[in-house]
Amino acid sequence: MDKMSRRSFLKAGTAATAAFAITPGEVLAAKAKKKASKKPTKLKVLGVGIGGRGHAVLNGVFMKNDKELYDDVELIGLADVDWKYAKGVMDKYQKFFPNCKMYNDYKKMYAELLDQADAVICGTADHTHAIVSAEALAAGKHVYCEKPLTRTVYESRLLTKLAAKAGVATQMGNQGASGEGVNLACEWLWNGEIGEVTKVEAFTDRPIWPQGLEHPEEVHKIPSTLNWDAFIGPAPKREYNEIYHPWNHRGWWDFGTGALGDMACHIMHPIFKALDLGYPTKVQGSSTPLMAESCPSAQMVKYTFPARPNRPKVAMPEVEVTWYDGGLMPPRPELIPAGKSLNIQGGCAIFYGTKDIMVTGCYGADPYLVSGRKPNSPKVCRRVPVNHQRDWVRACLEDKETRVKTSSDFSEAGPFNEMVAMGVCAIRLQGLNQVLEWDGQNMKFTNIPEGATVRAMIKDGFTIKDGHPSFNKTWTDPVDARKFAAELIKPIYHNGYKLPDMPID
Repeated sequence: MDKMSRRSFLKAGTAATAAFAITPGEVLAAKAKKKASKKPTKLKVLGVGIGGRGHAVLNGVFMKNDKELYDDVELIGLADVDWKYAKGVMDKYQKFFPNCKMYNDYKKMYAELLDQADAVICGTADHTHAIVSAEALAAGKHVYCEKPLTRTVYESRLLTKLAAKAGVATQMGNQGASGEGVNLACEWLWNGEIGEVTKVEAFTDRPIWPQGLEHPEEVHKIPSTLNWDAFIGPAPKREYNEIYHPWNHRGWWDFGTGALGDMACHIMHPIFKALDLGYPTKVQGSSTPLMAESCPSAQMVKYTFPARPNRPKVAMPEVEVTWYDGGLMPPRPELIPAGKSLNIQGGCAIFYGTKDIMVTGCYGADPYLVSGRKPNSPKVCRRVPVNHQRDWVRACLEDKETRVKTSSDFSEAGPFNEMVAMGVCAIRLQGLNQVLEWDGQNMKFTNIPEGATVRAMIKDGFTIKDGHPSFNKTWTDPVDARKFAAELIKPIYHNGYKLPDMPID
């Protein structure tokens, strides 16, 4: 048994941080033992980042109810950078799995346990989703990764290709993908119930965490329970302030993707799936003041997607998809009664068809037609009998050759998340004052003028004296827009971290 007291955990974590050299995914892959040809009857799982959403994922994977476990999974290791935030989860699961080892740096856990594991759950801050998942995939492990799948376009493409090469079971944590609402929305649209769709509008009531902030002036003392270096991971170094962690990370460009990256993975998934979307061809973004370090308080992004192959009962023409957040909302469809809220569990998507209008809530929940009709379309989508997490376990335990993919397998979640992450790029490039043209296959904007520059605000400098407002805005130095765009698409990793190479087609 490998129980650890709080003191011994911190001591071990500190020593590991100092002594353990960061190992690239390629080395881990070479080190990992080959899995036996016979599929496992009990899935051995590692959990990384388990104090927040990771806790809910663990419960979905392991717990039949509050006291009873599923018998086809075993937890062998847990890692979280914050002992205080994760301690309750660690204590809970070590009671069920007394041999489960605890770490405050996933690198140390991977070095010791990855070759013994079959699967990895990733619930870390957004900026480490890619590195945690990529190293596991490169080692041939099944992966469940919370949304957004990654912070950037390139990272999503990488996970898509690594998963395909490894032939493993994967799932992004947009749990609505396994819900009845998404199934119904797809079936209604594919059956021609609302006709051809050329416009979709979507919104969320997020953020409910701080955004639009300046760099914090204060430097706080790092809590003894927090491995700050492990939290920073591949991001640029910065001093600790409690505004970054826990949970508020997604409001900062270095660590997250704001309300768009967080909630579009829930709200826009029915759009992506039902309309057979792929790469958009154009995008434009606008927002409240664009800050250098923090995501804007509110934003709008409009994508243009080209026509796709027709379905048997409905055509798929060019479609514009517009996203709103931070209190911004699309215009109300005329037939929706006054007083009826469009907000369903945190937002909605509105599909404008030539025959009718369909509304789906956050997670695709509670879809309805504005006309009031109740379609009875053929049920052609696979239903998930238990939950999003257990469906991943099911796929992990199935033979590779006959495996039925999960409802948000990386083959779908990867391209979908690329769309979301590209929209974040459009927000950060809005200073170009143009519609951006996107080459999805090659992951680049094609019409940024040579020599164009962009900048962002550092401080707004707003003051009032004797009732008179004044502004003394401070801006970053202008940077080359093409170079900046390239780094938004494929991020530069810091502090010795390195992604595995992109597999060659």
